Amino acid sequence: MNAASPPRRRGRPPRAPDGPAQTREQLIRAGVAALTEQGFTATGLDGLLRAAGVPKGSFYHYFDSKEAFGLALIDSYAAYFTARLDRWLGQAQVPPLERVRHFVADAAAGMARHDFRRGCLIGNLGQELAVLPETYRQALATVLASWEARLAACLAEQYGDPAARHYAAFFWTGWEGAVLRARLERSARPLDLFLDGFTALVRL
Repeated sequence: MNAASPPRRRGRPPRAPDGPAQTREQLIRAGVAALTEQGFTATGLDGLLRAAGVPKGSFYHYFDSKEAFGLALIDSYAAYFTARLDRWLGQAQVPPLERVRHFVADAAAGMARHDFRRGCLIGNLGQELAVLPETYRQALATVLASWEARLAACLAEQYGDPAARHYAAFFWTGWEGAVLRARLERSARPLDLFLDGFTALVRL
């Protein structure tokens, strides 16, 4: 992370944390929000500390290093996103492709709430691998493999295991591109186009 800081937001200042655990969680929330919107290299640590209401000198009480902080952000975002995946893909009473459609609609609504400024933290970091610690590469690959396995399990209920794994790999490869294009256009249209193409592929 460089020294640049996100713009100061209007409104009341952040409430002082009640304890170490809450302070750490506030830092993680501020970091996830910044990385989904700005990426790693454009995110300034000073701005994150202000957003979380944490004194500058206190950061290393909660994280051993900036690298450790980034890995914690990956873990936090992965847990959040995986829970949403499980919510939609785990609806056993709904046909698999409809579950995927519900997930995409939910993701599009989430992007729209933030005016398409925020994307996928995993995809954003994946575009910055050349300047990130090597530990991030494995962490990101592990997260994507987990998402892929969940989608494959969903699709396998209707299409069988080998085909489902192929479709799931294709989905997550294309999904990150669709999210990037949605941010560029500030529109859900790229997500809808990608879903239409994916649905047509699976139904061949």
